[in-house]
Amino acid sequence: MTTAFSPPTGAQPGTAPPFDPALLASMASALFGALPGEQARAPGVQAPVNLAPAGSPLVSPAGFGPGVPGTPIPQGQVPGTNLVPASPTPVLSLAHRAPSLLPHAQAGNGLPDTVVTQLPAYEPRFGSGVLGVREASGASASEASRHSAAASASPFYFVSDSFGHPSAGGLPANAPVADYFAETPSLPASATALSNAPAAAPATTPTAAGVISSEPKYYFVDSVVLPNGYVTPAKPAPGATIPAAGSGQHPPFDVNAIRRDFPILQERVNGRQLVWFDNAATTQKPQSVIDRLAHFYAHENSNIHRAAHELAARATDAYESAREKLRAFINAPDVNEVIFVRGTTEAINLVAKSWGGQHVGEGDEIIVSHLEHHANIVPWQQLASSKGAKLRVIPVDDSGQVLLDEYAKLLNDRTKIVAVTQVSNALGTVVPVKEIVALAHRAGAVALVDGAQSVSHMRVDVQDIGADFFVFSGHKVFGPTGIGALWGKRSVLENMPPWQGGGNMIADVTFEKTVFQPIPNKFEAGTGNIADAVGLGAAIDYVNRVGIENIGRYEHELLVYGMQQLGAIPGVRLVGTAADKASVMSFVLAGYSTAEVGKALNEEGIAVRTGHHCAQPILRRMGLETTVRPSLAFYNTFDEVDRLVAVVRQLAAARPH
Repeated sequence: MTTAFSPPTGAQPGTAPPFDPALLASMASALFGALPGEQARAPGVQAPVNLAPAGSPLVSPAGFGPGVPGTPIPQGQVPGTNLVPASPTPVLSLAHRAPSLLPHAQAGNGLPDTVVTQLPAYEPRFGSGVLGVREASGASASEASRHSAAASASPFYFVSDSFGHPSAGGLPANAPVADYFAETPSLPASATALSNAPAAAPATTPTAAGVISSEPKYYFVDSVVLPNGYVTPAKPAPGATIPAAGSGQHPPFDVNAIRRDFPILQERVNGRQLVWFDNAATTQKPQSVIDRLAHFYAHENSNIHRAAHELAARATDAYESAREKLRAFINAPDVNEVIFVRGTTEAINLVAKSWGGQHVGEGDEIIVSHLEHHANIVPWQQLASSKGAKLRVIPVDDSGQVLLDEYAKLLNDRTKIVAVTQVSNALGTVVPVKEIVALAHRAGAVALVDGAQSVSHMRVDVQDIGADFFVFSGHKVFGPTGIGALWGKRSVLENMPPWQGGGNMIADVTFEKTVFQPIPNKFEAGTGNIADAVGLGAAIDYVNRVGIENIGRYEHELLVYGMQQLGAIPGVRLVGTAADKASVMSFVLAGYSTAEVGKALNEEGIAVRTGHHCAQPILRRMGLETTVRPSLAFYNTFDEVDRLVAVVRQLAAARPH
């Protein structure tokens, strides 16, 4: 009797195969379409469950995906199967929408009672997570695909493109990824632990070599006895001990590619291509930030938090997502410690008015350094004047570096707060803030660090610095103007009163008493700068893609070169020559006012800042009233430095003797 798999009598070599290829392919599809231990489905029937999420590389080339339910069959594997019609959507795939569709009793503010009772005081900041509407993030297709809904989330980190990154809804960066197969008894331990750390210990005791196990085993992973008696050696899970190639790496730094991301760098000034050397005043914006702002106003524009409609949910998601990006950027421990403000100036004023008004009294002392921007001097002067306190100043040496020994002498039991910059905007000096903070804490004082000039040039870790407050501006880190952040330790912020009153920051108001929201809302009265906060989040994304270490390394090489070239010109005096500095190349040229030098540079399309740079005390310490201040960013080039140097050299050669 001839079966489908036995050669017929008299068969000649080269004749057609003795079995039907289509039948074999159909059986193979049924076999490999089943999970280990599961009964193979009938040929040609495959329930459309576990569909690939939007944007996933696993979406079928036949066009099946979440938007068009169907069976994802790789095209070309089995002849004709790409023509199989789409299967109906499983009823259970719609279950994640049920909670938002159920009727709820309405509270006085129009929200379902389950929202208010389960999430008191916090519910406004959850956006679409509370309202049950579809999340809409507009920056890119990959961001729009990052969904927390169970029906579209992948259980494995190597499938989802959102692993290690916050979603558009502001979820924690390392939120656990749901594993829908964790309870499947037929899967081996190595398979159910794919989303865990590679070095995790096995959950079960391994079977000794050569012993047949009753549990499912696979020869390409485990030690098993094959039918011929051969014992296969155990192997580690694929990729368990070998890091992925290029993991944690950024693309090679290419300044010309970066420059193409900044449209304003193509501008022409006085017939010449713009050279933007005024980065300490403000930085230019990449196209991705400009596009994100446009998308917000075109698709998400709404007031945030307490509103039961989809645009409010989208805007809330985008706003709170930006807060999470800022938290990760400065390594803050808690996203609720990040407060949106208009910029560094407003952040310092907030601390001076709220914390200072509560803790500084007559006879107390406030310490700042000689390097400070006016924004880190004037609010403390105002506080000292109103409280009868005293402002004391850390001196600097002739290079522009603070004198730590002299600082230590200023500290005493009357010192309440120490406020210092991390990088001088006038000289570029990098200040040893970690040591300054440690000494302040030893004296029982709190510490504030002004990071306006540091966040775009170096890695900032507020937990490593140890300060109680850290402040910076968005427009100094390639983001929009009018937006910035104050970070503060939770224990400090919670003991500070609000410095402004209004909407968004209250939990309950009567004519007798007001109950305030918890942080950060307590310090964000009124309608905030929502769009620019979202734009700042996009700027942080851009910096992260390039890599802040790459930026710092390139800028340092550019700074060293520029200082060497300028310093070699007769008549040039470099102002600020500390061994550790960033970005700034302040100088004066004998025989010329700083305004004359700035005008000559502008005629060649080179933008620099001239004047006192809102830092008059440090310039006067150097015996000057003004300087010329070229300041660098990672989109500047060595050729641009050469253009600057050529103009200054021509002026030096032509100056009267």
